[in-house]
Amino acid sequence: MKLLVLGGSVFLSRATVEAAVARGHDVVAVNRGRSGSVPAGARHVVADRDDDFPAGLAEEGFDAVVDVSRTPSHVRKAVYALPGAHWVFVSTINVYSDESTPGGRPGTLPLRDPEFEDVGATSPESYGAMKVACEELVTAGTTSRSIVRPGLIVGPDDPTGRFTYWPARMARLLDGGSPDVLAPGSPTDLVQIVDVRDLAAWIVALAEERTEGVFDAIAPPLEIGELLAAVAAGCGVEPRWAWMPAAELEANKVAPWSGERSLPLWLPRPQYDGMAAHDAGPALDAGLVPRTVEETARDTLAWLRATPDATVTGMTADEEAEVLAARLTSP
Repeated sequence: MKLLVLGGSVFLSRATVEAAVARGHDVVAVNRGRSGSVPAGARHVVADRDDDFPAGLAEEGFDAVVDVSRTPSHVRKAVYALPGAHWVFVSTINVYSDESTPGGRPGTLPLRDPEFEDVGATSPESYGAMKVACEELVTAGTTSRSIVRPGLIVGPDDPTGRFTYWPARMARLLDGGSPDVLAPGSPTDLVQIVDVRDLAAWIVALAEERTEGVFDAIAPPLEIGELLAAVAAGCGVEPRWAWMPAAELEANKVAPWSGERSLPLWLPRPQYDGMAAHDAGPALDAGLVPRTVEETARDTLAWLRATPDATVTGMTADEEAEVLAARLTSP
């Protein structure tokens, strides 16, 4: 298969190139060359998608295209240049306007109104709206396509640092820190992740098989208590989990999901009950094979140890100690 990956140097698009090369495909990766190299075995074409689509690539002919863009003008130009290839467009669960209903899947949840202008992803809403527009452009302009909507993508090389917070937190235990670990919300809250390597392998398989359809690209949901226990097991530690309800976290100025003073993976409930509890069945039936959380956590920790400048979002050790102390002294 001759595969064009629009991207190829960062996280999912890079993992997709690696997976395709490992399976013996002829892979071309197109990017500006500013975010690192592309994997060995792929041909790198330097191009800026703000410009016209490279005419030489359009003339080459490709069996399949993988695109992770969130920018409608970029997708519009690429689809126009290569309408006959099988497209695998990587969208997002942020396309759904309903984030509170568990068990949703494509066709059962309403989508955001599309935003066809390049407005910039200033919020999950604008990001989702542009991805809806990109999906519509791919659907209207190609003869064959798979649209995949990932939730939280995790694993080695993650530039967001969200899931990475938890292996990093377990590393402090390995290095002799306190075994008391602040845990968010209720242990029964559902969360959902997908390992970047599993998603990349599945994307390549969708391209190989020219699978058509729209899928939520996630592993089955887990209770956060179960997921954190698996992270700890994968990292080889046994924490003492200090669970703090959402109201107490908010009172202690702990933020959800990501960023400064946050506890990643925590989402306010019930307004986000559905965001991390989509139906994984269609994706599993179409060939997505998720690995264990233990393996993802182990490999993420190994990557962290080998990558001193890796991004980790979330609370600092001092901030966590402050909140744990407040928990112990509260009436």
